[in-house]
Amino acid sequence: MPPRSSSPSEVADASHEFTPRLRLAIARLTRMLRQYADPEATLSQSLVSALATVDRCGPVTLGRLAELERVQPPSITRIVAKLEEQGLLVRELDDRDRRVARVTTTPAGDAFLKQSRTRRNEFLDARLAQLSADDLEAITRALPAIERLAGLL
Repeated sequence: MPPRSSSPSEVADASHEFTPRLRLAIARLTRMLRQYADPEATLSQSLVSALATVDRCGPVTLGRLAELERVQPPSITRIVAKLEEQGLLVRELDDRDRRVARVTTTPAGDAFLKQSRTRRNEFLDARLAQLSADDLEAITRALPAIERLAGLL
């Protein structure tokens, strides 16, 4: 393993293209998890992402949701409308300012997310069970660094 003071490009050179390999592995695993979570592809990834953000952030305005999802307000309006049509989100007007609406997940939205997360966890558990004890130990040791890389820590 390269020294800690190495730049990402030095790490890549020293580790047989580390950065592209890591990117590809993360992208492929993400795609597999997404496909397994919703095998019928009932919702696009942008819809699932917005639904999960509303679930995580609680009642949120459309403007704030657009910021969190890094999309333009007209796009989030269309996304929210689709989620409302499917009964996964509900829009509620602010009691003090009727121009402001906040969206929250519905019980159906909560159930969709719970099922999706359960399916992804089951899929990942099954994949992890196929690895050796050494591989599992390596992943366990790397997890804090991966969480920092993803901005979770």
